[in-house]
Amino acid sequence: MKIGVLASGSGSNLQAILDGCAAGRIPAQVAAVICNLPGAKALERAREAGVPALLLPHRQFASREDYDRELIATLQRHGVDLVCLAGFMRLITPVLLRAFENKILNIHPSLLPAFPGMHAVRQALEAGVRVSGCTVHVVDEGTDTGPILIQAAVPVLEGDTEDSLAARILKQEHRCYPRALSLWAQGRVRIEGRRVRIAGAPAGGDAAISSPGLAD
Repeated sequence: MKIGVLASGSGSNLQAILDGCAAGRIPAQVAAVICNLPGAKALERAREAGVPALLLPHRQFASREDYDRELIATLQRHGVDLVCLAGFMRLITPVLLRAFENKILNIHPSLLPAFPGMHAVRQALEAGVRVSGCTVHVVDEGTDTGPILIQAAVPVLEGDTEDSLAARILKQEHRCYPRALSLWAQGRVRIEGRRVRIAGAPAGGDAAISSPGLAD
């Protein structure tokens, strides 16, 4: 399986994916990393891993649709089977969604459907929840509304700030994204409408859910 990663920033989730592929934990390869912002560390991470690192600035295009058409052409040139959003700070359009229908994944720093959209960690703290986490989901036309593949729960501790909670959630993102990609590459994932079914998943649930630290 060939993965195309879209990123805009430091690319820490990209690094987790690259490391998983290199170690054989993900039976796939990253075929291309595409970034919309010059100077993003994600491009440096890709180059260091020997992966094509492609800068595609969005400001050169008249519309989001035009940009996504160029994304599609670039991904297809590299033979990409599955697209992974890893800190990609762009709203993607139906143009891209149709070209890779049910083949675009995203990771979000909350236990969806709670706290979709921007500033999810801040939203969790303001709501006073005791548990937050992260979600790998299939991308659809809504805002973080696609079928859920895998989640991890993270406790919200007394005295947590947005930065401290985000850092603990990020550690779980680095576990969950490679795990989700491994399941996908093994052919164990089946999307049935709003549900994701995982072959060989434990009884009682289709999405693998872990709860690190909740017993502390």
